[in-house]
Amino acid sequence: MPVRKVNKNMISVAEALQRVLDGVERMPAENVSLAAAHGRVLARDVVARLTQPPSDVSAMDGYAVRAADVASVPATLTRIGESAAGNAFDGAIGPGQTARIFTGAPVPSGADAIVIQEDTTASGDQITVVEAAALGNYIRPAGLDFSEGDVGIPANRVLSARDIGLAAAMNVPWLSVTRAPRIALLATGDEIVRPGEPVGPNQIISSNTLALMGLIKSSGGEAIDLGIASDDEGSLRTLAAGARGADMLVTLGGASVGDHDLVRKVLGQDGLDLNFWRIAMRPGKPLLFGHIAGTPMMGMPGNPVSSLVCGLVYLRPAIRAMLGLDPHATTQPARLGRDLPANDLRQDYLRASASINENGDTIVTPFEKQDSSMLSRLARADCLVLRAPEAAPAKAGERVEILPLNGDVTGI
Repeated sequence: MPVRKVNKNMISVAEALQRVLDGVERMPAENVSLAAAHGRVLARDVVARLTQPPSDVSAMDGYAVRAADVASVPATLTRIGESAAGNAFDGAIGPGQTARIFTGAPVPSGADAIVIQEDTTASGDQITVVEAAALGNYIRPAGLDFSEGDVGIPANRVLSARDIGLAAAMNVPWLSVTRAPRIALLATGDEIVRPGEPVGPNQIISSNTLALMGLIKSSGGEAIDLGIASDDEGSLRTLAAGARGADMLVTLGGASVGDHDLVRKVLGQDGLDLNFWRIAMRPGKPLLFGHIAGTPMMGMPGNPVSSLVCGLVYLRPAIRAMLGLDPHATTQPARLGRDLPANDLRQDYLRASASINENGDTIVTPFEKQDSSMLSRLARADCLVLRAPEAAPAKAGERVEILPLNGDVTGI
């Protein structure tokens, strides 16, 4: 679908996202132990270093037999030994013979079936089989699970607990994973202080950094808190220098058009190559993106709701692209719970509650007030309702696309 510029001052969400994705690179690989690999992104296929099981083994407790000897029952066999896991029977099963066997134990030579113990009676070494056993009965053949050289876990997936268990079983103690992108966060503004600090008459609490740190972590990145720069060029320049060595710098605030919005000015003087600034979206219009000394730089709005929505729409996809994962968010269909008016030139992300009706449909009801200063509405929202630029009025019951706001899907 062609990307349409909304007007000479703003670009579309789709174009902005594509420019961000084009502006980041996949991180290099590093080796980590299995104990540290859960939740990381696998960079190379995991190949089995052995065969499992290494030989034919019993799936049940019972007796190893020759199927031909128990084709007609009852049949009485002579017990000549025992095979247990870790202590195999070294002899061979001949005609009329059997060996006691336990789950996971190697099947003795000559045996080709297992009779479960419930289908036998014992009198000393004389074992009477009362149920016939077909060839291969209750035998797990060598390599049933995997064989040496098999690709057990393909690259480019987030490693689950199941994957870690499989890698361990395949005798692979170290995994090659994509290094977590290091994202440096720099808040700006004389008006913000950290939670718990004294709040002056013209100050507010800074929530953006902590919220985005959570989003970065849940997306697979590593967050670096550079602190809060005051509204002067020296402070911003000094703290921004702390991003050296990071894989991306994200500033919070200072990217708009006011006299104290210094990010573009100061970082521009330090070599910021600006790719775009201002997007046709709500909330989150004053977002900028570029590179400084070759490092991607994203300038978030200072508004907490705007920064989190931009984090979901741009920062999370950028991190996923840097990890080698699919960066594109998957929307879900739903039906409106109330009428919506026509939209203007900006793409809307409406905070909404969600419920399931008697037909199993997801019903989403955007909050009446969508002011971007209302962080509590975002915290209570179940999803964001997407509204395209210039969308026509929509009636309750009409189909819409939503972005769920649960941690498993979006990280916020």
